Amino acid sequence: MTTNSIKRFNITKVSGGAVADTSDALAIEEPLEIRLEYGPAGDRQIKSVSVTMCTPGNDAELAAGFLFTEGIISSRDAILNIEHCFISCAENRENVIVVKLKEGITPNLNSSERNFYTTSSCGVCGKGSINAIRTVSSFVNKNGIPHSIDAEVLFRLPDVLRYYQDAFASTGGIHASGLFNLAGELLLLREDVGRHNALDKLIGAALNNNWLPLDNHILLLSGRASFELVQKAAMAGITIIAAVGAPSTLAVELAEEFNITLAGFLRNQRFNIYTAGHRILLPANENTY
Repeated sequence: MTTNSIKRFNITKVSGGAVADTSDALAIEEPLEIRLEYGPAGDRQIKSVSVTMCTPGNDAELAAGFLFTEGIISSRDAILNIEHCFISCAENRENVIVVKLKEGITPNLNSSERNFYTTSSCGVCGKGSINAIRTVSSFVNKNGIPHSIDAEVLFRLPDVLRYYQDAFASTGGIHASGLFNLAGELLLLREDVGRHNALDKLIGAALNNNWLPLDNHILLLSGRASFELVQKAAMAGITIIAAVGAPSTLAVELAEEFNITLAGFLRNQRFNIYTAGHRILLPANENTY
């Protein structure tokens, strides 16, 4: 995150019978329109594919990750470049980013009936149906290298994520997605007021680094695990997801469908396993209760 991602406000703080004037740091939330430019040199087309409320920073990664996880492009090689353009509005806050595809690349816009207006709190609102967001990943159902992780590795992840989550420490109101290797070492961290934006930024960074598929990594979500976050993880080939919060029923069903290990309520040396528990090595003195 950058200093442009945080803004301070003067507030009145009430604690019990004490009242004090102070300031508070809040995560900035602004609209970002993602446009797609594609076609032959003499007949380029520009299409607006999404307007999302997000935290400024890593916008190019957010755009790339969004296009990939939605199945609009299938690889980083499809992208020629990504450019910002700023368009004035009443409050001079509307940002536009244009993803230019290489000639000969045809984006998958078959789901054009979907309304890609999203907010920072919900990445699924406005999408036409459950079937419309079951985007098929090129990495799903591929036989990757079998791997497993020790439960002790999972126990450590939230503390590591919190240690490096700068914007959360400043604002207390921002989501994070962290990518770890199987030893529990943090490789990537991205933050945003929108949990889906944070994950799109992280996957966009991995896409730019040519790391996909991420089938030998662990994804840690700072909040709950929603259907869309599991869908995006599946698009990137991720097979182990841990969340500090609760998963939704659809998230569990989708994780089971894609054979993704899903753990929730990861905190205070505890977690629940919802799907594909065979990848987690449990303590030898496991208790039942």
